[in-house]
Amino acid sequence: MATDPTSATNGVSENNNSLVVCFGEMLIDFVPTVAGVSLAEAPAFKKAPGGAPANVAVGISRLGGTSAFIGKVGDDEFGYLLSNILKENNVNNSGVRFDPTARTALAFVTLRADGEREFLFYRNPSADMLLREAELDIALLEQARIFHYGSISLIEEPCKSTHLAALSIAKKAGCFLSYDPNLRLALWPSPEAARKGIMSIWDQADLIKISEDEITFLTGGDDPYSDEVVLKKLFHPNLKLLVVTEGSEGCRYYTKEFKGRVPGVKVKPVDTTGAGDAFVSGILNGLASDLSLCQDEKRLREALLFANACGALTVTERGAIPALPTKDAVLQFLSKVAT
Repeated sequence: MATDPTSATNGVSENNNSLVVCFGEMLIDFVPTVAGVSLAEAPAFKKAPGGAPANVAVGISRLGGTSAFIGKVGDDEFGYLLSNILKENNVNNSGVRFDPTARTALAFVTLRADGEREFLFYRNPSADMLLREAELDIALLEQARIFHYGSISLIEEPCKSTHLAALSIAKKAGCFLSYDPNLRLALWPSPEAARKGIMSIWDQADLIKISEDEITFLTGGDDPYSDEVVLKKLFHPNLKLLVVTEGSEGCRYYTKEFKGRVPGVKVKPVDTTGAGDAFVSGILNGLASDLSLCQDEKRLREALLFANACGALTVTERGAIPALPTKDAVLQFLSKVAT
């Protein structure tokens, strides 16, 4: 990617492509076929590909964007299944690596009656935790317009160092940096380790997407609905956009110039898995085409309404990747809502 400093805007290079590279974990979610039961009571499970960064990559592609995924899976049937799912969904999978010594990660997901989830993870360690810096596809990182990542890849070495190296390469190449902390407390050694790990790269991001629960956790119990809490404790000087997702209620947005909220779109929830990732796909797809969205409140609100609709459609089906919508489906859904 050309990085002529004269072509940079707000420190982000205006390269001609719209490639979004997503970094982190990809795994198999096992989702109960019946909602509102415990894992022990579930009569059967539906196998569904998942992992937040991979979900975002597929979501962007479904919306007509260009995306790639960098991560590691096991040299096993599930690993090849996941890599092929990326390919089938037009996601560049050249950054996927296969580990012969560890299995692909699995997660069993309990669905409560309201569609919310509880997780039981199998990773001792799983292949995604073992990605090494030498295995990074540097050329792919340098081609990206947006580099998107979470925090799960910061929990264990060697993946943590690999994540930091990828972040450094992307930043030097002029990428717009997108961060969804995606708190999964059960995977961290302690709440303190989670808070410290998530915040360790906080001030590097251009965009942060966070939930109400994550605000409460990261601020030590402060009111997640307070603009003052968000702006004083979580909005850092380099940030171009901070978005707080509130599920079916919609989202709030904060930039240096303005702040506001965009209402949600009501649907009957079946499974909330992947809703946040679908939302991220929606907003990143808009930003990949035009990074100046963050500076135009009217256009940003339109992009966030589109992202809200992406999330809403995703909760109407089980599983993350299988439920991610196409651009046409989102636009049809919004036109029905408008009427």
